[in-house]
Amino acid sequence: MASPRLETYCCLNRDAATQLVMSFQPEVFCGVCIGSASISLLLTILQLLPKKGQSPRKMPKASSSSTIFLLISICDILGGLGMIFRSSVWLGFPGFIANISAVNGTDVWPSAFCVGSAMWIQLLYSAGFWWLFCYAVDSYLVVRRSAGLSTIVLYHMMTWGLAVMLCVEGIALLYYPSLSSCENGLEHAIPHYITTYVPLLLVLVVNPILFRRTVSAVASLLKGRQGIYTENERRLGTEIQIRFFKIMLVFVICWSPNIINESLLFYLEMQPDINEMLLKNIRSAALITWIIMGVLNPMQGFLFTLAFYGWTGWRVDLKWRKREIPWESMSSSTVGENAYPSPVNYQSNIHDSKKISTTDSQQTDEAISMLSEGNTSGDDRLTRSSPIYQGW
Repeated sequence: MASPRLETYCCLNRDAATQLVMSFQPEVFCGVCIGSASISLLLTILQLLPKKGQSPRKMPKASSSSTIFLLISICDILGGLGMIFRSSVWLGFPGFIANISAVNGTDVWPSAFCVGSAMWIQLLYSAGFWWLFCYAVDSYLVVRRSAGLSTIVLYHMMTWGLAVMLCVEGIALLYYPSLSSCENGLEHAIPHYITTYVPLLLVLVVNPILFRRTVSAVASLLKGRQGIYTENERRLGTEIQIRFFKIMLVFVICWSPNIINESLLFYLEMQPDINEMLLKNIRSAALITWIIMGVLNPMQGFLFTLAFYGWTGWRVDLKWRKREIPWESMSSSTVGENAYPSPVNYQSNIHDSKKISTTDSQQTDEAISMLSEGNTSGDDRLTRSSPIYQGW
């Protein structure tokens, strides 16, 4: 799981609340993290691999949304690998981990492992938060016809720049002047927690607003395309709205335990003695949410692929040389392209489709298709009969 408590635990004089959760059944907790991260890692990769009998997913030629979602998945995969490695060392070498708390210890490797593994996990999930924010921004800009693959460079600069800057700044403030004194006062810890939760709260607050504005803009585009708003177009707008809802639902489910847990732990830190009987229920709630975090945080990667693509099946096609690499294809994309013919056959059938009379109408179709890319076969039937699909 990804929590600033992982970095705080590296402090030799860590606070009582951090000691409470980190010392609660560490073997069970690490086992839960390994199990959840391993399952999510395998299922995420399975979801992203091409399947037999299906054309590979293609990236829209004028949108970076598909690329952004791929990068979110990569961040989740690498973050999950960090969790597996950290928890495996924690379980396999208890003596090595015990040296982290050695005040007079001369071995720097336990502390280096503690800090390095915690920073790796925190950095990758923080970058995933920023990429998810960029996904919402890009979806809105696509509808406004202000985005394209060229904007991915700006997203890279913003995402990795902010993630690294906030992570390094928070760690530097926490560990100043050394690991032996980094918890002497809240002035060390509070900036670290702020830099950790800023991107998470940004996604929780701003993404729903951007998604709502995008859905409204999609409805306006569909209505203004030919002056009518058919049932098929209404259903297409609903599918886009449902996808955004699924993405936010997964994010809330996976990360709301972190916010609840952190609020409980901060409340305990403010008490003179966290072991008082009156605080028993608070301690229990903090420990329960701590375990829940170990289950839900690593599952984000797999759940996001379900929200974006749906279940893609078990039949994996590993014949890479006979297929295009999904994220390198620059062909136009529509809803549920996994079930469509190859790009060559598709282009040959375009001449039989209904022609678009204006450039604005073509751009509208393109924007809608970008937002609905990756939907499952259930949506194919919708777009094959939709004017949006026929307009291509």
